[in-house]
Amino acid sequence: MAYAASGLARLGGANGFSLWHYKTADAKAAVDTSGYFNDAANMLNVGDVVISYDTATPTVTLMVVLSNDGAAVDVSDGTAISLTDTD
Repeated sequence: MAYAASGLARLGGANGFSLWHYKTADAKAAVDTSGYFNDAANMLNVGDVVISYDTATPTVTLMVVLSNDGAAVDVSDGTAISLTDTD
């Protein structure tokens, strides 16, 4: 699939930093691909954190915006957060 603007929401921020939530059915491997967030280049800044929620799996991944030249955005591979409960 592809980036959907309706899935991206700014949760807050200060001092040039923003925390974002992104809800998608796309897998982590797609979302952390360079260029996935290009259509959001006007909103995302280097250092911003994106919490990506994959509704299909479901999984949560924390990603950091590594680069943004105004047209091309790249985010980190991310850190997956386990949603398992063994209790």
